[in-house]
Amino acid sequence: MRILAFAFCLFLSIGIKAQTPNRDQLEALTEKQWQPAIALLSEIVSMPNDAVNPEDIEVNIKWCEQVFGARGWSQERLDTGGIPLLLVEKKQPNAAKTALFYFHVDGQAVDISKWDQPDAYVPVLKTQNTSGKWEPIPMERLKSEYNPEWRIFARSSSDDKGPIAMFIAALDALNEAGMAPDYHIKVILDFEEEQGSPRLPAAVIQYKEKLQADLMLIMDGPRHTSNEPTLSYGARGIADLTLTTYGPKVPQHSGHYGNYSPNPALLLAQLLASMKDTEGRVVIPGFYDGISFSDAEREIFSKVPDDEPAVQKRLGIGRTDQVGKSYQESINYPSLNIRGMNSGYTGAQATTIIPATAVAELDIRLVPESDPNRLFGLIEAHIKAQGFHIVSKDPTDEERMNFPKIVKMEKSISYQAFRTPMDSEAGVWLRKAMYRAFGKDPVQIRIAGGSIPISPFVDALGIPAVAIPTVNADNNQHSPNENLRLGNYKEGILTIMSVLSEPIY
Repeated sequence: MRILAFAFCLFLSIGIKAQTPNRDQLEALTEKQWQPAIALLSEIVSMPNDAVNPEDIEVNIKWCEQVFGARGWSQERLDTGGIPLLLVEKKQPNAAKTALFYFHVDGQAVDISKWDQPDAYVPVLKTQNTSGKWEPIPMERLKSEYNPEWRIFARSSSDDKGPIAMFIAALDALNEAGMAPDYHIKVILDFEEEQGSPRLPAAVIQYKEKLQADLMLIMDGPRHTSNEPTLSYGARGIADLTLTTYGPKVPQHSGHYGNYSPNPALLLAQLLASMKDTEGRVVIPGFYDGISFSDAEREIFSKVPDDEPAVQKRLGIGRTDQVGKSYQESINYPSLNIRGMNSGYTGAQATTIIPATAVAELDIRLVPESDPNRLFGLIEAHIKAQGFHIVSKDPTDEERMNFPKIVKMEKSISYQAFRTPMDSEAGVWLRKAMYRAFGKDPVQIRIAGGSIPISPFVDALGIPAVAIPTVNADNNQHSPNENLRLGNYKEGILTIMSVLSEPIY
C-alpha cells in the first residue's frame, strides 16, 4: 500500500511539473516542434490576404477553420454584414476561467515592384551579407541548420501570420507532451484589421455573450526595439480627419491669376502650420488636457531600455518633437499627424497652375484620457478661429462667394485607446510566465504607440487586455520586404507555451 501511495504521489508531482515546464523543458519542446513549425509558417504566409480581395480572404478563413478543426477546436463564423470574424474555442475540463486571444489574418497590399523577390506570397529564407544586403538561401537548409539571425521574407510573416503560426505550434508542442492549459481558450480571428476593422465594434456588442472571457491577450505587434521579451499593457486608439481647402472652381493659369486667385495649397499649409509650434507640440487649446504623469509612471517610462540616439540615427532625424521628455512619455500623449497631402502636380507632371483644391489626410492617435469627439471639437473651433468656414461637402457657388476661406472637414473614429494597469492580476500572471521562460522580467510598456482594435472588447466585455508582442521590431511590417527573424519565431513559440502552461490566477 505504501508503494502504491508513493507511486500516486510521484504521479501527481510529475503531472504538476508537466503542466508548468521550466525553461529547459520549454526549449526542448520548442526544438522538437521546430520543423513542423517552419512548415506551418511557410504554408500560412503563402496565401494572399489583402482584405480588399474577399475571395483571397475566404481562402484564409477556410484554412483557419481546417487547421483549428483538425485539432478538435469548435469554430463559428460571426456574421458582420461583410467579411466575417472567426471564433474558435477549446474548453478544458474543470477550468474556471477563459482567456480570449486576438489575431488578425489579413495583411497590407503588396507592390511587388518594391520587393526584393519575385512574389511576396512565396516565402524566401535570407541571410545578411557583410555589406548588409539580404541574400536568398535555400529553404531546405532549415532542415539541418539554424541561425537565429536568418529571416523569412513574406507578406504578413510578422504582421500577423507569424504569431498565429507560433500559437498553433505552441499548442501542438504542449499537446504532444500531454500538457494543456488550466483555462478555457477562445480565439477571435479578424480578417479586416488592416482596413481598420470597420465592422468589429458592432460585432463585439452583437456577440458579447459568445466572446465573454476573463482577460484578453493580443498577439500582434513587435517587441521592444531591444528585442527583449516584451509585454504591452495598452495601445493608442486612432481617429481620422480629412481637410480640403478651395481655390478657383477649376485650376487656373498661374501667370494669368497668380497674385489674384487664392491658392488652396497655401491656405491649407497655413492652416496646418497654425496647429503646431516649431517644436512639434499641438497648440490647439485643450488638446493635451487631462494628461499628467506621476513619479511612479515616469519611473515606468525610464525602465524601458530605449536607445534613443540609436533610434534617431536609424530614422535619420537630427531632432525630435518635444511633446514628451522621452520616447515613452511622448507616446502617452495624443498625436496629430499629417499622413498625406495632395494639390496640383509635381515632378514630370508639374504644370504652372493655381490648383482648385488641396487635401490633407490627418490621423489622431488617442490615449485613454483623450476623447476623440472632444478633440474633433477643439480642432473645429481652432479652424474657425483661423477665419475658415467649415462645410461637410463641396461648397456651393453661393458659399464660395460669401466665405473667403472654406474648408471641408470629414472625420471618423476607428477605435479608442485602452490601457490595463501593470499591477493587475493579468499583468502579474504574464510576468510570472515570461520569467519562467526567459529567466528575466520582460520589458514592460505602459501603452504602445500603434493602434489595434481592442478597446471594443475591453469596453463591451469589461475585461483587462495585454499584448504579448513577439516579432522583431525591424520587420518592415506594412512595407516591402516584410520579414520574420528566426530567433523571434522560435522564442515566440516558447513565449506562448509559457503562457499556456502557466496556472491562471
